Amino acid sequence: MRSNIISREKEIKILEEFYTSNIPELLALYGRRRVGKTFLVRSFFERKKQKKQKEIIFLDITGMQNGFMAEQIRNFTDALGTAFVHQGARLEAGKNWYESFRILSEYIKLVPEDKKIVLFFDEFPWMVTKNSKLLQFLEYYWNHDWSKDNRIKLIICGSSAGWILKNIINNTKGLYNRVTRTIQLEPFDLQETKKYLFHKGIRLNNRQVAELYMVLGGIPHYLNQVTKGLSATQVIEQLAFVKKGFLLDEFEKLYATLLHDAKNCIEIIRLIAQHRYGIGQQELLEKISDVGGGSKIKLLDDLENAGLIMKFKSKWNRKRGIYYIVTDEYSLFYLYWIEPIKETLLVKGLRKGYWEKTQLNPSWHIWKGYAFEALCYKHLAKIGDVLSLSPTAIPGTWKYVPKRNKAKTKNAKNTDMQGTQIDLLFDRDDDVITICEIKYTKEPFIIDKQYAHNLINKTGIFRRITKTTKQIFIAIISANGLKPSIYSEEMISNVVTLDDFFKE
Repeated sequence: MRSNIISREKEIKILEEFYTSNIPELLALYGRRRVGKTFLVRSFFERKKQKKQKEIIFLDITGMQNGFMAEQIRNFTDALGTAFVHQGARLEAGKNWYESFRILSEYIKLVPEDKKIVLFFDEFPWMVTKNSKLLQFLEYYWNHDWSKDNRIKLIICGSSAGWILKNIINNTKGLYNRVTRTIQLEPFDLQETKKYLFHKGIRLNNRQVAELYMVLGGIPHYLNQVTKGLSATQVIEQLAFVKKGFLLDEFEKLYATLLHDAKNCIEIIRLIAQHRYGIGQQELLEKISDVGGGSKIKLLDDLENAGLIMKFKSKWNRKRGIYYIVTDEYSLFYLYWIEPIKETLLVKGLRKGYWEKTQLNPSWHIWKGYAFEALCYKHLAKIGDVLSLSPTAIPGTWKYVPKRNKAKTKNAKNTDMQGTQIDLLFDRDDDVITICEIKYTKEPFIIDKQYAHNLINKTGIFRRITKTTKQIFIAIISANGLKPSIYSEEMISNVVTLDDFFKE
């Protein structure tokens, strides 16, 4: 097998340094399901084996989801026999992980001094079954044997980001400060997604790629399901709105793989997804049922580390404090469009052309605006580059909801008793706040007299409620740009378009 790795330049550089160093190394690699962790490692070392067959031994073992310890050890033993076949490896299974690692250490001693030894433990959290003491034995053998051998390169990989962070990267026991390198493998951004599709022979324009991204995100395995010659609309119908479509049962698999408490994590995602502009941590914790107080924060951290939600901290609203927004494209799409009709889809599917007709409904255009906002939150660095912002500029959103009795007063239209929402803002170190309006329209967005009036009110309320004295700039993030007008020339300092997200 010879596979091309698309993008991932930063990760390839880390792997190259990891492999070529003259010291023992422990690499922790994590990222959500289907993001390409296994493909990255196997493809990288497959190339090394093809170029330098006599210089590398590659032990490739994958944990079995919900497997018993005996099954995990049997798989480990089979992998040993494959990797160390030239060292006379026998299919001798250990009774426990201590014996299994002892056998591995004996094989390592038989390897010639000029060979590198790569130990790849994929989906390692699945291997750590109850009472197996796998982690403790791994700590022991790393500290007493493997970390003294300059040939050994150990990779601990898993989809459960929270588990890897807690037990490997931030381990406070035997592996404390033992990790030499880390890779958090993230989904592709829009530019990388277009490049990936192009490599597969799929040539779509930026708008088509963006509409796919708002459903599939930048997940390579999802993008592999895209059929050449189909439009974004046709692809989505093929994957989501036919009997046994690929996206129908992926939701439960995604959460079961990423997190130890999938049921409660799905409940949290549902609650956050109901709040377009995010929900405060305190309000969210009060609504979550059947979860202990400390566990609630842990689950939120797991969802954030998995890249499914994003956490913001409100500088100007102490009561709101930390709040969360769902940023996983597939989860948003599934909960809104697939789940309500899932039973029908699983049994008989829908008539051809269902999705194309659905897109004519106003609800689709409203949802697309929501999805485009989530897309923008995933590309904050790109937006910052276009706006020429310092990396220290702090992104966030802002919402003001007046008390009900005040909102009903006669003067509510002209005072800070009127509520308002800011899609995105950047609090900058140069005494400026950039407020961003996010718009997803088919044609260039037009700022008319009414919209200009609303912007003036919005910035006025923001200034009065937050009591900020900073300069305020207004930027427009519009999929198809901004049509010049007397209002846009007077009020708008910068424009970010969809095409900007695709630039290198």
